[in-house]
Formats: sequence, C-alpha cells, structure tokens
Amino acid sequence: MTITITAFEKSPDRGKGLARDMRVRWALEEVGEPYEVRLVSFKTMREPRHLALQPFGQIPTYEEGDLALFESGAIVFHIAERHPGLLPAEANARARAIAWMFAALNTIEPPIFDRALATILERGEPWYEQRLQALETTIRKRLNDLSRRLGDADWLDGAFSAGDLLMVTVLLRLKGSQLLADYPNLAAYTARGEARPAYKRAFAAQLAVFTAAGTL
Repeated sequence: MTITITAFEKSPDRGKGLARDMRVRWALEEVGEPYEVRLVSFKTMREPRHLALQPFGQIPTYEEGDLALFESGAIVFHIAERHPGLLPAEANARARAIAWMFAALNTIEPPIFDRALATILERGEPWYEQRLQALETTIRKRLNDLSRRLGDADWLDGAFSAGDLLMVTVLLRLKGSQLLADYPNLAAYTARGEARPAYKRAFAAQLAVFTAAGTL
C-alpha cells in the first residue's frame, strides 16, 4: 500500500523545511519507505475532503490503506513503531526515546513556535517587544536545560532516534539566531541532524516542490 502525505502547495516557509510535513518526510526517508505527496492549498485545507483527514485544517496528513492519521508527532510515532531505525529495541531505551518525542513537541516547541508567529503577526503591536522578551526568556530556560542534558553527546539518549528527529526539527526554527548560537552543543546537534543523508533527501524533496512552482 502506497503511503500518501499532504504538504503545502505554497508553504509560508518558502522551502526552508520548517513546515511539519518535513518531519514526516524525514522519518520515512530514515526507515526507507517510499511515499507520495498530495499538495494542498490554504483553500483546499478548509474543504470537506481535507477536514475529514485533518479536522483542524492543517498539514501533514498520512494515508496508508484504510488508515488516516493527522498530527506530525503521531505520524512520526506510527512510522517509528512500524519500521526499525527510529526507536530502540530495548524496552527502557525505547520508552526514553518516546519521552524525548513528547519533550520536543510539548516542552521545547511551544515557545519557539510562538516566537516565530509573534515576529510575523505581532511586530507592529505596542506589546511586541515585551511579548518577544518574555518568549525568549522562556526559550532560553528550555535551551539551558536541554543543553545541559545533551552535554557533549551526539544524540539525546544513545543512538539517533525519533526523539532526536523531532527535536532537531523544532530547533531548526532557531537556526541562524543568537538564541541557538549561544548554545554551541545544540547548534552542533542540529547540524548533525541536517547532515544525515535521510534529512538531506527529505529536504531536497520538499524544496523541489517550491522550486518547481516558482515560489522561491
């Protein structure tokens, strides 16, 4: 059965690999599973066909046979459970890797994503600077803890796992910022993720969409 995922027809990130379909593409590349991509516009994301797959009108979605999933973390978890390479076989290590998946999405990502939105949607508001400062204070607290835990290790808990995959995609939103540069071990960690062949294949595939559409 062919796996089909959805992605933006014209992504706001302009091919930088920040849209959440990138996580799913990367996971599928890591486990060696072929997939097809159905591109959707912002208009079609609010139409009944897409809302039947993703009730909040977002991307990505995942279809395989009679299975339909939404939420990038849940999709990556499903892929990791079904195919070797993204979760350890040993039970305790597997549980820790899953914990890091949740940490990436529930602890690290929210203030980073809110900061990205604020710089776009709130820049002209009188409270913008105060809002940005508050978000960056929270982000630094999270990065302090993450940096201390990672130390000089290559990955969060032994071998590369789905926890690292999700964490790297979250940290990539800070790429090029002083926030990430202030933590050299996290900057290097993020670069190691980007250097993985599976990441490079996934990035090239999503970039090709925007290049072909002439949106860059």
